[in-house]
Order: sequence, then C-alpha cells, then structure tokens
Amino acid sequence: MTDITSFANRLGKNIKHYLKWARRNGIEAWRMYDRDIPQFPFAIDIYGDQIHLQEYDTGWLMQPEAYEAWLAEVLEAVAFVTGFTPAQIHFKRRERQKGLQQYEKTGKEGGDFTIGENGRRFWVNLYKYLDTGLFLDHRNTRKKVGETAGGKRFLNLFAYTGSFSVYAATGGAAGSETVDLSNTYLDWARRNFELNGINTEQHRIVRADVFQYLQTAQAEGKTFDLIVMDPPSFSNSKKMLDILDIQRDHPKLIDGAMRLLASDGLMYFSNNLRSFELDGGITERYRVKDISKQSVPEDFRNKKIHQCWEIRHQAV
Repeated sequence: MTDITSFANRLGKNIKHYLKWARRNGIEAWRMYDRDIPQFPFAIDIYGDQIHLQEYDTGWLMQPEAYEAWLAEVLEAVAFVTGFTPAQIHFKRRERQKGLQQYEKTGKEGGDFTIGENGRRFWVNLYKYLDTGLFLDHRNTRKKVGETAGGKRFLNLFAYTGSFSVYAATGGAAGSETVDLSNTYLDWARRNFELNGINTEQHRIVRADVFQYLQTAQAEGKTFDLIVMDPPSFSNSKKMLDILDIQRDHPKLIDGAMRLLASDGLMYFSNNLRSFELDGGITERYRVKDISKQSVPEDFRNKKIHQCWEIRHQAV
C-alpha cells in the first residue's frame, strides 16, 4: 500500500490551488481530491466548513483490522491538511450501483445547511443520502443558464433539487417548470426556491414522470426557449411506468423535449454514464455541439465526470 505521506502531500497541493480559486469565484462547495492517487480511492469535497469524504468501491480485499487502521490514517491526514476537526468530516462508502440507489437514504441523520455558489444559496445534506443535493460538476452549466435565461421560458427535466431552476429564475427567466418524480427532491427544490426568494407561481414545480410530462406538455402546446435535461443513467423507481435506461431511451427523451423547444431555443442534455454514446439519429435531426470540456469545472478537470451537449433545431 502506498505510503500515507504521498496522499497527504497531494491533498496539501490541491487545497492550496483550489482554495484560492474557489474564494476568487465565490464558490463554497468544491472538489478537493478525486482518486488522484489510485491507492487512495476517495473523492473529497469541501462544503463550507464541512467535508464530504467518499470511498469508492475498488473490490480490494483487506483484513478488517488493517482496513480500519488504513482508514483512520486517511481521516487523520484529511483533518491535518485541511485543519478541520473529525466532527466536520462526513465519511461514506460509495458502492457500485444501478437504479435509484444513489438517491437512497444512508440511514444516518444529520442537519441540512446552506452553501453559496455564484451569488445563489442551496440547501445541502452530507448525511442522509449518498448525494448531497447539489451536483458540483454541473456548476459551469448552471452559471451559463443563469447568464442566458433572462426573459426566457425555462424547463428543467429530471430536476433533482432544482438548482438549474434557481439559476434560471434568479437570472431573470420569464417563467419556468421544474419537473421530477420524487416528492423528496421537489420539496428540497421548494426550499431552494424560498432560500433564493423565487416566486413559485411564476416558477412552477411539477411532480411527473418525464416521459408522461413531455406528452402532456406537447398536447397542451407548451413551448420553452431554454431546456436542461440531466437524467440518471438508470432508474427503476416504482412510481415510473417503465425502467429508465438512458442509453436506450435518450432518443425518445431528446425528441420529446425538442418538440417543446422554440425554433431558436437551446437544450442542454447531459448524463454521467461513462459508456454513453449519443445516438446518430440525434446528430442528423438536430444541430448538436459537444461542450463536455467546457462544462466540466476546474476542480473536476481531467475527469470524465459527465458528458454535455448543446442541442438546437436545424436552421430553417
């Protein structure tokens, strides 16, 4: 096993670089370390004055005593380098998953708190769920949405806790719809809206299966100027009519969303399935630009954390 010193040194180097960058950009939640050294398979995120420490499942086998001693060294190194106390470090094991498991409860209880990002504020929770309520890797695209949403009708599909909608609404969107199937996350989105002083009559929160929503919205003649769709790779939610497999289902989802997009509108389509390939029919039917490199922020650089495209109608 690689010596803990190399891990501590890398943490020190990263925090020195990213702390200045985060402060300069008004970002309170950012990634400090992401499996930089293979022998230390962790992702370490700073959330204000708390640390979210995740260990990725590598399939390695260690004796329980040796593992606990190694983990204690890791936690000690993180506390030493950051100056945070052990009570401020929240550790999770992230096993390989499919379906909705990434949204399941961990069984731990812990308080929600808020962090700032580009002038907005968001509720996060480092305890209850494997994910925290804010996907840090989409920070660049959120910012872009906030900068371009002025006067536009905005649609957020698979909205999770509504962070894209917060950016659109505070960026001056004329109206928006925030669509997800989970009551838990839509309640979270409502709290994010309240936190940022957003009018929920002008900016609606809609509980619906996205496939059904797309059909209903088309039948009602709805149109939007700006759409964000960031679906999970898989979903086997009991509330859905079918299992979502994003590789199989993305042409249907994209076509459905494009029917709602104004002729001069723009859709951002993103997902984090590593093996994902965009269907050739999509690139034939629409103008598609891969913006993955620009959409992955500084603290995730050199990581294939997600893929992201701009999709527009063909010029008439």
